[in-house]
Amino acid sequence: MGSGADTSREAFGLLLLVCGFSRAFCIKIQVDSEVHGIVGQHVKLRCNFWSSSPISEHLTVDWTYKPHHGGPTQNILHYQSVAFPVAGGIFGNRITWEGDISSNDASIAIRDLTPNDNGTFTCTVKNPPDVQSNLLPTVLMVTEQVIFSLSTATLLSIMVFAPSVLVVVLLLLRMQRKRRSSNKYSIEIINETNRHRKLTCMERISECCAKCAEDSDEEYDNFRKSVSNITIVKATSYS
Repeated sequence: MGSGADTSREAFGLLLLVCGFSRAFCIKIQVDSEVHGIVGQHVKLRCNFWSSSPISEHLTVDWTYKPHHGGPTQNILHYQSVAFPVAGGIFGNRITWEGDISSNDASIAIRDLTPNDNGTFTCTVKNPPDVQSNLLPTVLMVTEQVIFSLSTATLLSIMVFAPSVLVVVLLLLRMQRKRRSSNKYSIEIINETNRHRKLTCMERISECCAKCAEDSDEEYDNFRKSVSNITIVKATSYS
């Protein structure tokens, strides 16, 4: 047990020496720590990297997978100029390359997800002379799609409360209609009261003047008609 820990420390120390005291630099990796997917759909596992050296044809990307329920780590994709998904295995041909090396993107996608795809995925990038300094895992969690369904209790609640809501709405409409009718009746009473109230002195004088004017116009019209008739009679007698 102690020898294994010593070996890990020695490897880490060697990596620091390579990154710190040589012309090589450490490649930085950025991934999502957790990714959630739904059975039957597809999901993207993101992997972005940064390297101080120019990207060359010697750059390689390796994706590995460790099942959630335990088991050996499996190589699922290798990239060097071209992506080579590993045939067979738990994923078959469901893994596709979604990366763009020119944009420092080494992502992959998995389609037709199943619950057996749950596990830990690791992206490793090498761009000589730069080496990767960190191995960051991505945990994939695949779940069944939740379908909303009404339970018996929910249906009973709807059947009980729906009529009550309908009754309340009808009562509100009826109250509003009565209020409108009451307002209309009040307006009619006010108009009738104004119609039968006593006229003031000035209102009576104005009404008399208007009536006299109408009578004068009528008498003038009658007088003019009489004069016209007399003129016609005289003209007839002379002829």
